[in-house]
Amino acid sequence: MTSTRPGPDWLADAVLYQIYPQTFADSDGDGVGDFAGITDHLDHLAWLGVDTVWLNPCFASPFRDAGYDITDYFAPAPRYGGTEDLAALVEAAGRRGIRVLLDLVAGHTSDRHPWFLAAAEDPSDHRYIWSDRRVDGFVTSPGSRPGWYRPNFFDCQPALNFGYARSSPDEPWRQPVDAEGPRANRAALRDIMAHWLGVGVSGFRVDMAYSLVKDDPGKAETAKLWTGLRDWLDRDHPRAALFAEWGDPSAAVAAGFHADFFLHFGGEDNGLPLRCLWNNNGGTVEEFWQQESCYFDAEGRGTPQPFLDAWRSAAELTEGSGHIVLPTANHDFSRLAAGPRTAEQLAPAFAFLLTWPTLPAVYYGDEIGMRYQPGLPDTEGSVLGPRFNRAGSRTPMQWTPGPTAGFSSAPPERLYLPVDPDPHRPDVLSQRADPTSLLHTVRRLIALRRAHPGLGSAGGAEVRQAGYPLVYTRSGRYLVAVNPRREPGIVRLSDVLAEVPQGIRPLDAQGVRVTDGELRADGFSYGVFELG
Repeated sequence: MTSTRPGPDWLADAVLYQIYPQTFADSDGDGVGDFAGITDHLDHLAWLGVDTVWLNPCFASPFRDAGYDITDYFAPAPRYGGTEDLAALVEAAGRRGIRVLLDLVAGHTSDRHPWFLAAAEDPSDHRYIWSDRRVDGFVTSPGSRPGWYRPNFFDCQPALNFGYARSSPDEPWRQPVDAEGPRANRAALRDIMAHWLGVGVSGFRVDMAYSLVKDDPGKAETAKLWTGLRDWLDRDHPRAALFAEWGDPSAAVAAGFHADFFLHFGGEDNGLPLRCLWNNNGGTVEEFWQQESCYFDAEGRGTPQPFLDAWRSAAELTEGSGHIVLPTANHDFSRLAAGPRTAEQLAPAFAFLLTWPTLPAVYYGDEIGMRYQPGLPDTEGSVLGPRFNRAGSRTPMQWTPGPTAGFSSAPPERLYLPVDPDPHRPDVLSQRADPTSLLHTVRRLIALRRAHPGLGSAGGAEVRQAGYPLVYTRSGRYLVAVNPRREPGIVRLSDVLAEVPQGIRPLDAQGVRVTDGELRADGFSYGVFELG
């Protein structure tokens, strides 16, 4: 059973910020971001109101999948700095009230990891999944060991052996979850987590958390594995948190995680709840996705209903035991500013993100409206399909005007990825100077969420209208209206509120006003009101 402890108290009102370390800030001029660069820009995050940072993988790696192929879990990749630099980052963040989460790649290593190099020479080594005959999807052994190994994603990422939930006479090489190899890997996971918790990090986001035990109907054995680790955390590291990459919050929380993300995949609808909000087919697109227009669409052709239904179900199943995370984007999915979506459309999206009862996660640069960049080269395994190049969401953070946007002192041609070539691209410095900018809007909405706990993750949301505008109440005290389409919308208050209060006080509004018993929303607008 999942621990009934609710988790650390800091989690309930956390505002997450995801950093792709390759492209956040380069302190030494080599064209690649690093720990010191992140440390140098912590004041930006503190000013914004962020209190939890998640770093994409920063361990030693050949970077054939952008660091999700690890050769040493106990050493940072030299291009980011050493353990002392990461410890300095964690300490400096802590002084500003910011916690740091690391990305834990639990299910596979690089094919250059010493564990795998040893296993490829030793048939008695069962840290990985090996077959003595060819199996679809398996890869030929690179060493003297005969046979084939199972990869988890790319061929260069051999799957660690956490066992199979079911045996099969046709596949006698399947090992049970309590075999020697799976036991060794479970112990290694705990050792890795304990090491970095000792350095001062506050927890982990776990890559492909659902995938560890193979042929696992209902993920029952995978859940037992994570529940055991959660119980250990509750006992020995009660202030630490585990976030899953599962894409199904109710399943992940039941499996022992403190929180899980709505993602572009996962769950019964294969990621539709998130995609129905943001995905306008202008960035990363899987060919098999069947989706109409998203809700945050200028033409007003979408519906938020798949999200609302999935959130309601997940909220009921996770109440009191875990949290749901709603991200703007991530390193594998399009930024908010993708395709035809313009800068003026972003404020309503952030108003929704920061007043909905989920934990908000801001992907670096989204707070200024950085755009997804199409047409980039395949960089460290970024291309997954004809229309799915993750590099477009991984370009350098735009700090200032100039040739490299303040990301690096290196010449533009040496950067990890090119900066947005648009001469009118947004940047932090310019938006800090403009109180009407998106950056100031995001900061103000984060502050509003903190000042009014009834707008936070606790409690539900009562949807009063699911069209344009989307109208909902929070905690029986707040009224929120979001209109992400170009055309204005009008709602009679008596149609959405059982009792219209005498006083309706605006807390933060752009283009939404209450007058003559009506809520009137301009195009691309939002309003947050306190009911008197």
